[in-house]
Amino acid sequence: MTLRKIFATMLFACLLSILGVSSQQVLAQSSDQASQTERKDDETNLDTQLYLLIATNQAVDDAKLPAALDPVMKQLRAALPFKNYRLAATLINRVNNGGSLNLKWVGGPLRGPQPGSPAGVVDLATGAVSASTPSFNEFRVNRVKISRDAEGQQVVRMEGFGFGARIPIQTASAVASNAPAAPIFNYEPTGLNTDISMREGEPVVVGTLNVGPSGDAIILVMSARRTK
Repeated sequence: MTLRKIFATMLFACLLSILGVSSQQVLAQSSDQASQTERKDDETNLDTQLYLLIATNQAVDDAKLPAALDPVMKQLRAALPFKNYRLAATLINRVNNGGSLNLKWVGGPLRGPQPGSPAGVVDLATGAVSASTPSFNEFRVNRVKISRDAEGQQVVRMEGFGFGARIPIQTASAVASNAPAAPIFNYEPTGLNTDISMREGEPVVVGTLNVGPSGDAIILVMSARRTK
């Protein structure tokens, strides 16, 4: 083998060695950057907002809704045959990226006083509901995760989203001598379970739930954004 061939072989081997080291460095840097990004994402917190809207054909005392819901309200008014919408509750919670969320509470009725209801009593789907007949509610998300959709856009995914309520419905009245009739209530469950994804900061309609024979509906609207 000539000196030229020996030199060329050694030079080729050196180039391969350099390329191998460079490739390993690039892979190591890429892996390190990915790990840093993953750690950064894992430390991210999200603020979530669950809006409970009541859709009804009855008159409502306060129909003013948050400006953030304007795009959603245009969608709802075009799709659903209700005259009025009222904000029943806004639930704001903070959750870690990749974490879970569970909230249970005992609240007042999800509808306001209806025309003709006795003083201090709230009508809920053909029945009178007082403070002694509250609703029992639960909101949960099994996993909240910042991810990317098929187009590469960042989205917030909520796996195992669930909302449930046990609502008192008047089924009969008990009549006693020398006393006014007292309503009898049964607690009826209603709820929704699904998986959803949304653009960060953009509220989306999760679903609707009918409330008793009155024809009113609970509308669930969800929004989430990273904390600042």
